[in-house]
Amino acid sequence: MLWAAVPYRIAVQLRAFGYEQGWFRRHRLPVPVISIGNLTVGGTGKTPLVIEITSWLLTEGKRVAVLSRGYGRTSREPMLLVSDGTGILASPEEAGDEPYLIAQRCPQSIVAVGADRHQLGRWVIEQCPVDCVVLDDGFQHLSLQRDVDLLLVDATDRYGLDEVLPAGRLREPIEASRRATAIIVTRAEKNSDVDHVLRRLQSVLDPLPLTAQVVFRSEGVHAVIPTIRQSDGEWYKGRTAFLVSGIGHAASFKNMVEQLGLKILDEAAYPDHHHYTNDEVAKIRRRATELKADVVITTEKDAAKLRPCLTPQDTGWCAIRLGIEWMSGESALRQMIMKRLSRQHGERRA
Repeated sequence: MLWAAVPYRIAVQLRAFGYEQGWFRRHRLPVPVISIGNLTVGGTGKTPLVIEITSWLLTEGKRVAVLSRGYGRTSREPMLLVSDGTGILASPEEAGDEPYLIAQRCPQSIVAVGADRHQLGRWVIEQCPVDCVVLDDGFQHLSLQRDVDLLLVDATDRYGLDEVLPAGRLREPIEASRRATAIIVTRAEKNSDVDHVLRRLQSVLDPLPLTAQVVFRSEGVHAVIPTIRQSDGEWYKGRTAFLVSGIGHAASFKNMVEQLGLKILDEAAYPDHHHYTNDEVAKIRRRATELKADVVITTEKDAAKLRPCLTPQDTGWCAIRLGIEWMSGESALRQMIMKRLSRQHGERRA
């Protein structure tokens, strides 16, 4: 299988080299750009980090626009405004599940989706006053110049940095990590996992750039149907659960549910960005009933897509709200971002 990765490796390396040499044009927006992305396929936790960084910027009084590709969206428009900072303007199906979740969690931010992020950024800035842009999943989007390039690496993906597609999970060779302004190690619960990925990065990065570590924690379990209220406190501990997810890292979600003290009876794990049908939800409902599960647990991202298929009788369908706990590097990363934004803003005004 290694031989099959050779053409892909050559192609992505030539593309990156072309941008470095100026063969391909890089566009710059009139406001600073923060990119959040990764090197591997699958879920490294980009969306929670986009929400976190956007929330930082909003608390600093910045007017923020989040630009996303909108994977899995059904809308045909080349550019779509998901939120204008005052309200959500598109459904999760139209916008894509991740942009919709970002708009929910960061209601003061502008969220837009489109394939060409430079064109999208210009289009947004023409309509809305913006101080800075957060680029969701932007590490490979080399045509747009960025001022901060945050690279996420999953500590639990021990072999993810070894080989490029199709032999491995890398979108680009590990040497592409040299573009990163800072590295954020996600799912950093185990020091041995963190040490492994950092040693792998150190083989091509000397010295390592600013590095931070995060873990993902539950911020609560909430009813999928908003009109239904669950009991206060940790009411779910000891309950039996059927899991439903359509995300890039189903194993991480399962582990989090177990840590909450729920007993998992079975699960339905769909591909990332899955669109649920009424028939699928009916099948899940029947299976949960057969197992006599106390609750059906899903992710916050999936909840928005499942909600239209549920009925008022589905009182046991709940979603986990995902949050971030910084293990190290939070203060240094935040200071670096704000310093670079301030400097770039001054240079653009000059």
